Amino acid sequence: MNRCVVGVDLGGTKIYTALADSRGRLAAEVRVPTGAREGPEAVIGRIAETVRRVMREAGVGPGAVAALGIGSPGPLDQAAGVVYNSPNLRGWINVPLRDRLREATGISVFLDNDANLAALGEFYFGAGRGSGNLLYVTVSTGIGAGIIIDGRIYRGAGGGAGEAGHMVISPGGPLCGCGRKGCLESLASGTAMAVRAAELVSAGRGKAILREAGDNPAALTAASVARAAGAGDPEAAGIISEAGAYLGMGLANLINVLNPDRLVMGGGALEAGSLFWDSMAGELAARALGPALGDVTVVKSVLGGKSGLMGAVALALDSCGKRLPKE
Repeated sequence: MNRCVVGVDLGGTKIYTALADSRGRLAAEVRVPTGAREGPEAVIGRIAETVRRVMREAGVGPGAVAALGIGSPGPLDQAAGVVYNSPNLRGWINVPLRDRLREATGISVFLDNDANLAALGEFYFGAGRGSGNLLYVTVSTGIGAGIIIDGRIYRGAGGGAGEAGHMVISPGGPLCGCGRKGCLESLASGTAMAVRAAELVSAGRGKAILREAGDNPAALTAASVARAAGAGDPEAAGIISEAGAYLGMGLANLINVLNPDRLVMGGGALEAGSLFWDSMAGELAARALGPALGDVTVVKSVLGGKSGLMGAVALALDSCGKRLPKE
């Protein structure tokens, strides 16, 4: 194989690593548990081992790998290669991930936020192909976004662009994990739907939702709500419809400000079903400005769980001067 690259998607629960050729075609890939509780040194060692594994599987030596791209949960400093304080990675305080991984592998390493790289992956290889200005929004446990303007990731002055989940949509609304009230994430994420369900159950309602959680209030999730809604429960349908509407409000704000030509939606919360999507789409259409709404095509991710990995591959290719063709 000619000169190739490695991409790594680092998450709180799994490390997903692949080796790709100069056009982003995967030659070998591996997934292993992150083992985040063991701390940064153990995790970095595990990442390095996955890199060696995909190289062995693809039959390439160290000199054949031009660059390694890695996406990590933030906040982080992309330019310095440092993860500041990731809540999903225990003990990761000011960890120089780029330099440590370069020492462990002998490969040039390039780091970015995982949402940015998911946007980049869709831009080059997924639902964003053919776009020039793309907004990627992921809705799962939380809500995040990646922004691409004129074919380049937009990171902002300090690398913090894309925190879509922390737009305030309802002042005085529910408490968000960031410590503020009324953030989009506290209203429209999978976690938000689970919290609303728990509140119903605590009030002696939500019996159909509770059954879907095995009659265990601690096991309530957005999936429990979605199953109950699918079975016709009106309380569950109300939770999903309300969350979708709030999401539509947030997306309308983003579209009005950024004027993208493509909005790619990803994340597990979209599995809540057509009610969630339709509620989101209706509110988006009602609140986005006409010209901006006319410019944007809203689509679901086609890469799914591979969007971050493929973005890491694209980052590595771009960083070593191998610009990918845009279809």
